[in-house]
Amino acid sequence: MKIIFAGTPEFAVPCLQMLLDSEHEVCAVYTQPDRPAGRGRKLQFSPVKVLALAAGIPVFQPLTMKTDEDLQQIGAFNVDLMVVVAYGVILTQAVLDAPKLGCINVHASLLPRWRGAAPIQRALMAGDEKTGVTIMQIVRKLDAGDMLHKEECVIEVTDTAVDLHDKLAVLGAIGLSKILKQLEAGNIHPEPQDEALVTYAEKLEKGEADIDWTQSAADLARKVRGLNAWPVTQTLYQGKVLRIWQAAAVDDDSSVEATGRSPQQEPGTVRCVDKHIDVATGVGFLRLLEVQLPGGKRMPVQAFLSAHDLDGVKLG
Repeated sequence: MKIIFAGTPEFAVPCLQMLLDSEHEVCAVYTQPDRPAGRGRKLQFSPVKVLALAAGIPVFQPLTMKTDEDLQQIGAFNVDLMVVVAYGVILTQAVLDAPKLGCINVHASLLPRWRGAAPIQRALMAGDEKTGVTIMQIVRKLDAGDMLHKEECVIEVTDTAVDLHDKLAVLGAIGLSKILKQLEAGNIHPEPQDEALVTYAEKLEKGEADIDWTQSAADLARKVRGLNAWPVTQTLYQGKVLRIWQAAAVDDDSSVEATGRSPQQEPGTVRCVDKHIDVATGVGFLRLLEVQLPGGKRMPVQAFLSAHDLDGVKLG
């Protein structure tokens, strides 16, 4: 098949690589315009653009894909299919109708759960036991098209958003490969989404990083994992922002056994035992595993404790 690929971030790279390695023809790649990044604010190519240029594929970077010129350009390719993976641009109906087989999307959740911008992080923060990718037909309504194929993934108790992102990126390529074979064979069985089961994964906001120690340790542990690597959970320690990269919930009984003291401490209060930093929460203790102060590097708490005495300190 002749295919246009539209994608931008690292998540989309395995899908594009799979297409480049397949018998299909990727005749064009669409990606977001170059954007400034880093301390020097130099324009940076998207990961998808880097791969496409290395493969000698023409790259196009329209702002909206809505102009007459954009539509004429897409139509001129006369493709069978457009594959969209985290492109970041809402497609018009004219674009959706241009390929012979329409446009399909690789979405990082088991739809209809977690439509929207941050499905990986929201699944982690909600305590979902599994997630996956859904290949769906694109329609004008956000992530509402018929489902064509799913690949499932168990969420491990140690998975961060970064870990899950990498797993799902690979699963997306696997699922895409399967659905392309089905499309070629005309063996497609679209499944409408049950609107009663829809949840929305709202875009992450920087303000979500602040920790409320009155929440349970289990909820906070999921938050730490879900917001790694952005925006990264944080609290205040002696007036400075302490970023918490990794943490785990510790039940009350284990803390009592270790300290010999009642776990009924004011939320945010630190107990340091056996080179651990356990912080009292609304329910249980949150054990900090990796932290970072402004201007410093991420470090395990054992190294952090060698320079800081936190026992009895109130965080937040």
